[in-house]
Amino acid sequence: MKTLLKSLLAIIILANFSCGSSTTEQTFDSSKLRRASQDEIDKIVEDFILAEDSTTITIPEGFYALQTQLILDNKKHIMIKGAGMDKTVLSFRGLKSGGEGVKIVGNDIRVEDLSIEDAPGDGLKAQHSDGITFRRINVTWTNGDKSKNGTYAIYPVQCKNVVIDECIASHSKDAGIYVGQSENIVVKNSLAFGNVAGIEIENCDNAEVFGNVARDNSGGILVFNLPGLPKSDGKNTKIYNNEVRDNNHTNFAIPLSQDPNGNTVTMIPPGSGIVLLAAKDVEIYNNRILRNKTTGVAIASYQVTGFPANAPNWSPYTTGIYLHDNTYERKKLSFPDFSKELGKLVAIYNAHGFGKAQDIVYDGIWDEKISSTIDSNPMRICISEQMEGLRFTRFYLMDGQDNLTSFKDHEKFQNCTVQVDTNVGSLALIQ
Repeated sequence: MKTLLKSLLAIIILANFSCGSSTTEQTFDSSKLRRASQDEIDKIVEDFILAEDSTTITIPEGFYALQTQLILDNKKHIMIKGAGMDKTVLSFRGLKSGGEGVKIVGNDIRVEDLSIEDAPGDGLKAQHSDGITFRRINVTWTNGDKSKNGTYAIYPVQCKNVVIDECIASHSKDAGIYVGQSENIVVKNSLAFGNVAGIEIENCDNAEVFGNVARDNSGGILVFNLPGLPKSDGKNTKIYNNEVRDNNHTNFAIPLSQDPNGNTVTMIPPGSGIVLLAAKDVEIYNNRILRNKTTGVAIASYQVTGFPANAPNWSPYTTGIYLHDNTYERKKLSFPDFSKELGKLVAIYNAHGFGKAQDIVYDGIWDEKISSTIDSNPMRICISEQMEGLRFTRFYLMDGQDNLTSFKDHEKFQNCTVQVDTNVGSLALIQ
């Protein structure tokens, strides 16, 4: 018996170690580009400072070693255009002050065809802006996936009418593509890899995420509603036609317990495909959810974090979820994550047996003000998948760890649908 136990533990350790790191590949080698002169660098800085409305800032081919932020403040109808992701690189490795590499505040702003490297904070940030389009932008950190990298690669926050198209985001210590506290959003045809979270929609209204690849992150695609933010509960998100695969990367986010500026995503267990946390009205369909070692889809309320779950105009419950027509494939010869509490829950207490990855997990937490039991599906969790061969686990956590149980009862959550209206069709067509 002891020999068998040692062998099992060795397999678990090996499986988790072998899946715990991601490729550090970059999309191209910027060191081979022509180095821009100081005069050229100064001109780009000046172009941002002196930009007038309805103009284009052109950044020619080259590697620009900047020692200051590029800030576009309170402008409108501006195009910022490079020569291509593999031809125009803005490097902020030498930045001595400020946090973001490029920061934008304005309306009707487009940024296209360039790369941003090694910002000390966020790579490309837009704030308080209406009409933001990021197309063919690559944001990364060239030291690879380390906790000293910047927080967000591509980061619109408190914005309206946001389009992110054909972008690449890698190696951020929080989310590669993060849209927060915004409304009317399209994230499409993009790649996120080597981040803690690949793509995250947080406290947002009306978002569509489609045609993307999220791979080699700790968590692939996240929809969160967090308390205490200027914009409260977000709702209406569609996630469809994405490939969410091999998101088994070590979670290198800074825990909140270690740093007040740490990242909530530190709780995400490696091996998470799609994670919903206090999410409202989300439809997930026609995705390929492949080889994520802990779970394909996790449906969770905010109580599972262990953080305080009270805030005005905000609910900790995940409600109105519709899963249908997705393709699932579990990773072979691997075990769910043991480094995070949610991973341990899935690994040890799932309804299918110790150490088995799950396709869909639901924490089973419901609002008892709506119903005294979960039998009526009070949180409107609707699952219309081909369940034969899939692993579904619902946990019972209402009494805490002392009475933790799990069930396979997916039937409670079938034969229903949720109508999700995003109304972003015109944004999806922007070229």
